[in-house]
Amino acid sequence: MSVLDILQERGFIEQMTHEKELAGYLEGDATCYIGFDPTASSLHVGSLVPIMSLAYMQRHGHRPVALVGGGTGLVGDPSGKTEMRQLLTPDLVEENAAGIKKQLSRFLDFSDGKAIMANNADWLTKLEYIPFLRDIGRHFSVNRMIKAESYKMRLESEEGLNFIEFNYMVLQAYDFLELFDKYGCGLQMGGSDQWGNIVAGIELIRRMRQKTAFGITFPLITTSNGAKMGKTAKGAVWLDPERTPPYEYYQFWINTDDRDVEHFLSLFTFLPMDEIQGTEKMNDAGLNSAKAVLAFEATLLAHGRDEAEKAFHAASSMFGSRIVSKEIFPSSTIPRDDTGIGDISMPHSFIDEAQLKAGIPAFKLFYNVDLANSGGAARRLIEQGGAYINDKRIETSDYMVTDNDLVHDEILLRSGKKRYHKVKVKK
Repeated sequence: MSVLDILQERGFIEQMTHEKELAGYLEGDATCYIGFDPTASSLHVGSLVPIMSLAYMQRHGHRPVALVGGGTGLVGDPSGKTEMRQLLTPDLVEENAAGIKKQLSRFLDFSDGKAIMANNADWLTKLEYIPFLRDIGRHFSVNRMIKAESYKMRLESEEGLNFIEFNYMVLQAYDFLELFDKYGCGLQMGGSDQWGNIVAGIELIRRMRQKTAFGITFPLITTSNGAKMGKTAKGAVWLDPERTPPYEYYQFWINTDDRDVEHFLSLFTFLPMDEIQGTEKMNDAGLNSAKAVLAFEATLLAHGRDEAEKAFHAASSMFGSRIVSKEIFPSSTIPRDDTGIGDISMPHSFIDEAQLKAGIPAFKLFYNVDLANSGGAARRLIEQGGAYINDKRIETSDYMVTDNDLVHDEILLRSGKKRYHKVKVKK
């Protein structure tokens, strides 16, 4: 199967240009790119579809280019936004770009030019305004631009479209031209909201180089409940282990809705499709195993084998051993026995023994370990029956937690059904 067939089969593609010609382009050694917004030093789960698509391209012999929008980040992309994005400083863009490359290196091999990390600040910040208008701007129709979805939402919003942002489509199209000239990059990929920008780049290359370039867009991934992928009650699920620890990352995937397991295995793992197909028809035990495989494989890609195994065994120690049969997803490297390594990766903190002997109100402890966003939220959690100490529900928010609550020098706190935290005594 070609990489295009694989991306289609696994659910990556929403739209593409010149399908027949694109298939021909991908028969050779192709170069493709995706832009990444450097608004933070970490990517999140919502970025995994583009990341995985680049990884599939590389696995099939093509060269991926990860383009950090250091230049466009100084302007702001209006796509999918009803208000103007915060403009970034060059120093912040550089810092964020370093964090993004570190995370992408888990998925892509950047050695020996097998993948390229580029920053459009290298060329956009050096442009001269009048020559740019004469040479590039003349190829763009304002009438067509304002009909693009990326501008439509902003034009209809209360804030309107800022002139700075209006330049974004032209700048992104110029990026495509620059990468085409510099690396022979003939394919741009991106989210469905980038269709207009991608087509603009293809048209610019056609007009200025008399060559055909190509575009692919990905669908917006939502859960079966209609929620945006990667969003939780706590906020975004980050790829940075400092923002979302590997155990919490693993738990995010293990809590996947039954209806989403097969779809997410297709998108977010490299397991063969013949092993994945039919997952949704599994019984409850089979689905639980499938979720464990999904969580393990996703954590393995983002954080490496050690952290994936720690998270797997920590979850087993908390929720009971989940042995995955060798007949299920045989290509997965998930541990197949119950030989654990403890719960070192579970969120935990330490408390001074003297402080515990004196006692600490339960609501304050739940807030201190981030199982509640505020003291008031912790009180409400307890009053509504959602707070547990050592698997026993707390009846009152004024309950004093003391050394009498210790079990083997630890106290297990739980918020709701799925959020745990261990408090350990510091002697």
